[in-house]
Amino acid sequence: MTSSLLQALKENILIADGAIGTLLYAHGGVDQCFEAYNLSKPEEVLQVHQSYIDAGGADIIQTNTYGANYIKLARFGLEEEVHQINTRAVQLAKQAAKNETFVLGTIGGIRGIQKLVTSKKDIIRSFKEQLFSLLLEGVDGILLETYYDIDELTAVLEIARKETDLPIITNVSMHEPGILENGMSLADVLTQLEVLGADVVGVNCRLGPHHMIESLEAVPLPERAHLSAFPNASLPAYENGKLVYSKQTDYFKRCAKEFRDQGVRLIGGCCGTTPPEHIRALKDGIEGLTPILDKTVQVKEGLITLPSSQTVQSNPTLVDKAKKQHTVIVELDAPKHLEIDEFIKGGAKALEDAGVDAITLADNSLATPRISNLAMAVKMKQLHLNVTPLIHLTCRDRNLIGLQAHLMGLHTLGFHEILAITGDPTRIGGFPGASSVFDVTSFELTRLIKQCNQGLSFSGASLRENTAFQVAAAFNPNVANLEKAVKRMHKKIEHGADYFLTQPIFSHEKIIALARETKHIEAPIFIGIMPLVSYKNAEFLHHEVPGMKLSDEVRARMQARSNRADAIREGIEIAKELIDTAISYFNGIYLITPFMNYEITVELTDYVHEKTKAKSTAKIR
Repeated sequence: MTSSLLQALKENILIADGAIGTLLYAHGGVDQCFEAYNLSKPEEVLQVHQSYIDAGGADIIQTNTYGANYIKLARFGLEEEVHQINTRAVQLAKQAAKNETFVLGTIGGIRGIQKLVTSKKDIIRSFKEQLFSLLLEGVDGILLETYYDIDELTAVLEIARKETDLPIITNVSMHEPGILENGMSLADVLTQLEVLGADVVGVNCRLGPHHMIESLEAVPLPERAHLSAFPNASLPAYENGKLVYSKQTDYFKRCAKEFRDQGVRLIGGCCGTTPPEHIRALKDGIEGLTPILDKTVQVKEGLITLPSSQTVQSNPTLVDKAKKQHTVIVELDAPKHLEIDEFIKGGAKALEDAGVDAITLADNSLATPRISNLAMAVKMKQLHLNVTPLIHLTCRDRNLIGLQAHLMGLHTLGFHEILAITGDPTRIGGFPGASSVFDVTSFELTRLIKQCNQGLSFSGASLRENTAFQVAAAFNPNVANLEKAVKRMHKKIEHGADYFLTQPIFSHEKIIALARETKHIEAPIFIGIMPLVSYKNAEFLHHEVPGMKLSDEVRARMQARSNRADAIREGIEIAKELIDTAISYFNGIYLITPFMNYEITVELTDYVHEKTKAKSTAKIR
């Protein structure tokens, strides 16, 4: 191009192209790497570019390189072809442009909610490789699009700004209108991107014109940069196994003027948009219009989030208790059937009478269905049991929508103590053919729960009330390298974990070693103690249950007791000996009830109280 892109934007409203993937998808590209078409089906890519120029009237086209980075191409075994794919993409776009249409080198975002899937170090390395490939082929500018994670976008923007003087367009994506997933307003984020050197700042993907225009109403005109908007065609429908978007030409034509009225100077399309139905409509909609130079910003009440202060609980939390005194948590599994009297009137009531501080309710442990732990917590509350439910929440059974809804339900019902865990995979449970969700890891789930404590949903929208969750995390000390495991504990604390429950420990030496390795950690640690009931029970746990390791001494002692009653008694004695060691170093005791034998757990709870009371009396003397 003989004139610069920025000069053209200074004087005019420009129209960019729309979705490339949508058109290639329509050509039969299901479950394929669209970016690989640059090498394998270049004529189809060229045809898409030409259709946006000819039928759509686009002033700007982008390269077919949205996911042409090492990380995304590796999913298709194409990670070694990053340079070739990007190089050919620019060549095809420039061939279609014929030096009359601007060509942007497109680089798409990698992270979504799952921030831990790819490290920032890997993202940066992948970004640089793709960026240099595009720059070497002579693009007119760089388009950074579909970035949900602002931390990722700012990192790559700073790199791009140092490497080139070409125009850089940064488009963020929102789950909710006007709010990014970190809770920042769109206006604040775009201002931040302008300060970091972006020449055009705006939004793309996820939302259609209506919500995108609504979001931009609260965005002032940038001081130096220009605004952009690349809406989806609509919300997609699912028909005959395919995603289908609406093609309302007149609607897009009207929306073009509304985008212009919000100060947008670069308008294009994203998912579902096509050359004649959408891009040509945008072109016709701005005909005869010039960019606005002044704008009245409308502050949307619904876009304002709450401050990050935490809701104060009226009752002391388990963390509060464990920092001051010995505290007992007991795990009591919900039934696999619908008879609950033994659980409620037997186990839970007996444990309340014994003075346990919390009953922790597993979430389908070992991937085996049980009565909902939330339902059992509600039953406990209805019967006015004076014991705190500690509710497990796994990543296995619910997607992000289900997790968010479940957390809002927990808060509404007044349950604030949660154990966030990944969960056992379904293949080991009662329905091995069932699917495991795992939208997030336990690290990410912990972070998202704490985001709710700031009054923000997973998508960054206001919950209109701060939750008050205390988040426990699981910890497995039964590993060869305890120091490495403690580093993982630190990582969980960084993501918001308030306290820890360990896997059952069957070694005095392991308890002492754990105390030594964690003496600098302020978060309370509840030592898992699981009474054994037979030698078979001991062998199963040792050989077949992940995270469980029994000492040779413990296994030998259980093997020596062939009589069931004697074996149970021996298991209780072993547990008491381990409790003696644990309470010397830790305030938290976590008792796992074996096979609903809550009488055993009651006895061990009484023992903890007797020993800690005696210990306190000795200190006073």
